[in-house]
Amino acid sequence: MTMKKILLINTGGTFSSRPGECGLSPELTSGDICALLGGVDSALSIEAEDYCSLDSSNITPDDWCRLALRIGEKADSFDGVVLIHGTDTMAYTSSMLSFMLRNIPIPVVVTGSQVPLGVPMSDAADNLRCALQMAASGYGGVFVAFDRKIMLGCRTSKVRTASFNAFESINYPCIGEVNAFGLQLRLKQPPTGLPFQVQVKYSDRIAVLKLFPGMNPDMIRCLQERGCEGIYIEGFGLGGVPFLKNDFTAEIRRASQSGLPVLVGSQCRYEGSSLNVYETGRKILECGGIPVHDMTCEAVVTKLMWGLGQTKKREAIRQLFWQNIVQEVSFS
Repeated sequence: MTMKKILLINTGGTFSSRPGECGLSPELTSGDICALLGGVDSALSIEAEDYCSLDSSNITPDDWCRLALRIGEKADSFDGVVLIHGTDTMAYTSSMLSFMLRNIPIPVVVTGSQVPLGVPMSDAADNLRCALQMAASGYGGVFVAFDRKIMLGCRTSKVRTASFNAFESINYPCIGEVNAFGLQLRLKQPPTGLPFQVQVKYSDRIAVLKLFPGMNPDMIRCLQERGCEGIYIEGFGLGGVPFLKNDFTAEIRRASQSGLPVLVGSQCRYEGSSLNVYETGRKILECGGIPVHDMTCEAVVTKLMWGLGQTKKREAIRQLFWQNIVQEVSFS
């Protein structure tokens, strides 16, 4: 039996938390975690390290860069990586790592828990064991392991605040699960030979606008004047925005013509957006709005941030959002 070498990186979160005077806060080290976890697959050799000990609300894009660089440094020395992370921003981290770690040849598996490790009835140990098995699978890419499901990192969203099935794969099937027969994967090995690249440049000068009836379209101009380099508008239904009173299409046209990428999608989590069905959607396209199809909000945000790190040109960003880089989008 070939021993698989797995790197375990701890960043904190609920998984690593202990109760204190101000509520739960991350305290467990990676060594504590390994000691509390107990038995794991004897075919796994685990090397653990601590990156930070943070509630994931405090994870920043700079942390994404540092984590991507660290994983990139270690990719040749390990068969897989497991990243312990708080659940609140886990989907953002897994999405951004999907873009920053282009064509990574080993599995990078992000996991966490709803209840701290060591607490009775916690989901932490089970989630970590699932993540370790996925990290040993040999399938390159970035994944999330949670509640015995394996999901693509760029398709995952947190949809529940307290339940153990807190995460779902949005508009894309789960690529695996753990059941009585072990780890069962429905995943084709991606083409080999593509060069692995760590691309960590990004821009955090973006904004997300969730429309509500009566919102002032001047918000777009205000954001642009404050130095915003890209805007994502979450419209109604299939992606519609007002075009009579409070005309957002006129502002989309003005901003697009000035070189600002304006992305438009849906507030609805499932089934994606389509700007070709209704008059309002077609007006958005005519005015230069860039469709995001069925991407998660987390994937749109991180892809836009990452894309603006590669180029500031609106047309290049538009072309980027017509590319399926890591299975983050489906075109129909």
